[in-house]
Order: sequence, then C-alpha cells, then structure tokens
Amino acid sequence: MRASLVSAAILGLASQAASIDPLVIKGSKWFNSKTGAQFFVKGIDYQPDITSTSTVRDPLADIAGCTRDLPFLKDLGVNAIRVYQTEPFGNHDKCMSMLSDAGIYVMLDLSTPTETINRDTPSYDVDLLGYYQRKVDAFSKYDNVFAFLAGNEVTNAYNNTGASAYVKAALRDVKSYIKSKHLTIPVGYATNDDADIRWQLQTYFDCGSISDRADFYGINLYEWCGPSATFESSGYANVVKNFTNWDVPVLLTEYGCNAIKPRTFPEIAAIYGSNMTSSFSGGFVYEYVEEPNEYGLVKVSGSTGTKTADYEYFKKALAAVNPSGVSMSSYTPSGKQQSCPSVSASNNWIASSSLPPSPSNATCSCMMSTLTCVSKQSSIPTSAGDLEKFGQSVSSIFGTVCGTVDCGAVSGNATTGKYGKYSFCDPLQRVSWVMTEWYNDQRNVDGACDFGGFAKIVSVKSTDDSSCSDQKDDSQPSKGGSSDKGDSSSSSSAAAKTLGGAPSMAALSVSAVLAMLTSALI
Repeated sequence: MRASLVSAAILGLASQAASIDPLVIKGSKWFNSKTGAQFFVKGIDYQPDITSTSTVRDPLADIAGCTRDLPFLKDLGVNAIRVYQTEPFGNHDKCMSMLSDAGIYVMLDLSTPTETINRDTPSYDVDLLGYYQRKVDAFSKYDNVFAFLAGNEVTNAYNNTGASAYVKAALRDVKSYIKSKHLTIPVGYATNDDADIRWQLQTYFDCGSISDRADFYGINLYEWCGPSATFESSGYANVVKNFTNWDVPVLLTEYGCNAIKPRTFPEIAAIYGSNMTSSFSGGFVYEYVEEPNEYGLVKVSGSTGTKTADYEYFKKALAAVNPSGVSMSSYTPSGKQQSCPSVSASNNWIASSSLPPSPSNATCSCMMSTLTCVSKQSSIPTSAGDLEKFGQSVSSIFGTVCGTVDCGAVSGNATTGKYGKYSFCDPLQRVSWVMTEWYNDQRNVDGACDFGGFAKIVSVKSTDDSSCSDQKDDSQPSKGGSSDKGDSSSSSSAAAKTLGGAPSMAALSVSAVLAMLTSALI
C-alpha cells in the first residue's frame, strides 16, 4: 500500500505563528503547563536522509525537508518528534515554527556520531561539554522543545557499563547549564532493553542527588513482534513492572519491531492503555524515514515523500487510542527514588556512583600556563589521515611516559570513581602535561622534550599548579564544539546504533580518537 502526499497540501504555513503550551514535569508525569492536562507522547523518531550524506545531518535546518514532511506528520496525528542529529550552527527558526504551529513538540539528542561519549573508550572533556552547551543555546529558545537526551544506548553490555558514569556527568553538567540560564527543560537518557543490565541502568540514572540524576528515562524497545504477541508474551509486562512507583517520567524513545511485516502496531493499544499509562508517558515509533533497515513510514526522495506499507497501519492504531490521564492539580507524586547499583562483576555493573568532575576551561588553561614542555601543535587536525597520525603520536607518548611516571592527573577510572584533576582537559592539554612530567622526571636534560619533533620547550612564570583546580568557568559555553564534521552513519538504534557506539576513525571526535588510542594507559 503506497500513496503520495503532495507537499503543496500544507495548510497555514504562511499564517502567523501560534504559540504552543510549554510542558512541565511533576513527579513521574508530563503536563501541559497551562491547561494542567497530562501529556502523553504520541511521537515518531525523525531523521530524514541520514544515509545520503557524509556529514552530520540537521533536518531542523532543512526548510525544504520540513516542508515536505510536515503534511505527513500532521496526517499521522503525532504530537512529538525525536530528532537524533542536529547542529547548533544552522538556522532552525522556520522548521521549529512550522512544527510549533502544527502542535508538535521536539525531543533532541545532544550527541551526534562526531560529538559523543564512546562506549568502549569513554571520555568527557571541555570540548564535548561546550558542544552540548551550544546545542542548548541554539534550541532552548523554542517553546516546543520539551526535552534533551544526554545519551542513546551508550551502555549496551556489562563490559561497557563504566561509560554510564561519563554520560551521567555530562547529563549533570547540562542540567546545571540549563538551570544557570533560568530554564526548566528536562534532560534524560535513552537506553536499549538488555535484560542483564536493565535494572542496573535504570536505577543508576535515577540514583544520587537531584542535580545528578536523569529528569526522565527512555527505553528503546523492540520486543513486541507481530499481531499474535501479547502484553505478557512480548516482554512488555516485565519492562513495565520494573517501573512501578517510579519517581520520574518514563517513555519509549523507540518502539516498533519489524520482524513480521506489515507492521500493524498492536503494541500501541497497550502503550496508551491501562496496562502502561500509570507509569509510562507514551513513546516514539521507530521511524519516520525509510532506510535499508525497512522501519520507515515514509520513503523520501528530494521534495517528495511516499507512504510505505506500514504508514496507514500506524496512523489507524494511533488514532484509535485516547489515553486517560490525571490533572496536574489533582496529582500527588508518590514515586520513590532508587539507590545506586552495587559495583561488582557479579552484579553486572562497573560504574561507580562517583562521577567525573565538571570540565573547566579555566582549570585547563591554568594548568597549561605552568607547563614547560608542550605540543608544537596549537590545534588538533581535523582531516581523517592527519588525525590518525596525531593519535598515533599521542598514543606513543603516553605509552612511553605513563609506564615510568604517574599519569593519574590526566586519567580517570569509572569503576573506582577516581578521576584526575585534569582528566577533562582536551587532548593537546593532556599530552602536554604528560610530556612536561617526563621532561621533569628526566631533569630537563637536552632532548627530553622532543618526542620525535612533537614537543617544544616554553618559558613559564611559575610551575606551581596548586591553584588551578580552584579555577571555575562562568556560565558561558565551553570552547568546544566546532562546525567541522566528520563522516556520520545512521543515528538509529535498530540500524547501525552509532550514537555511543564505535564509528570509524573519520567519524570520531578528536577526543574520542585520543581516548581510543590511549585507553589502556589512562
């Protein structure tokens, strides 16, 4: 079943923009801040044309794409979209206004394949925080942005649960930044549903101080396959049971198994029915655009879109539900916050509740001012080949030095919860610290600050860094986050699962490259 929907059918795009009511969280539910009605997400994951380009895509800066897609979104009856990849550098006014006029809210992932925490070699530094801050600045002005995601499936197995400490630290710092701007946009986390670490993950992101924990929790769930499955046989019942009496909103950030085609979406009746609405706030079906994985509802080409076989089934299933909620004034939260999971192999968890420190440019700049042996390079290369050579040079330096001197000041350990005072500095700053330590250990002998021509000696006023840890940044974005982009791959979980994964060398951020090459040492 395929039919065309002409882009010219858009109505009202030239009309005056209408305001959309902001959403707020109270306890474990979302509410319309003006009417007080409970809000259930009837959403779709939206990332058109992601496979047709070698750069990070920003669909919310693509007016032609938004114009093409809005009639479909309105026809489907969705009230929200989740967008995986955007950039803080483009103009998003037109697309965001079009969505707002249509009554469509937006949830945004902060990370991209080039700006992310790598699950296998996690690190979190001033550059990544700066990028996230800039994205907050770019999108927080829109009234229909109702949430940010600090990570997507970064931890997906026991052996990379330590990465969650870095994600939670980033989540903490983004929340702090949003608060400093006198905003109230919530920040959450989206996870896959791995039974071995399911409980540990959800409790980890709910434990600790309110400034550290996720404001909401998302699950990417593909267990309900075909019309013969039920709430119990699909595994949905077990997932929902885990969130009984939860203290923050929970929703499905992806759903829609395609093992049996066509997809008729019987799970929608459960998602918006009595089995789930007491603890879940709806969800986002995966996904809008048709990709090789065949999850899409619309196949796009240029300025036109064509419905796939699943389109009408989803539209019909969504139109058939009308979830019953509570009013904000009558609702008294009763959920309970969780305790952090114990750190042990037997518990399938290796992430300490002690989080990495907040990155500070001021601290790193102060540290650099005390170093006598520093990198000749003032910036990290951006081309894939040069970046790989840079990483190899840095890896060799770390291997040479850290086997002899203590590199704890620039390293971190998520299992023990111990992080060096400069562990969040950028790669050039950290390798300069390492080279200075070697130079000092060798008593400043000739040739000790060379490293194959990588380093140079500089004069400093003082080598005392005792006050550097006390240096704090103001509320402005950190320096990180440039408009340079490497190759990207699909943002989807069901396709390539790149966000938080291990993309190619060209697609990695420079911080991720260094982390990959030096993980055994730091």
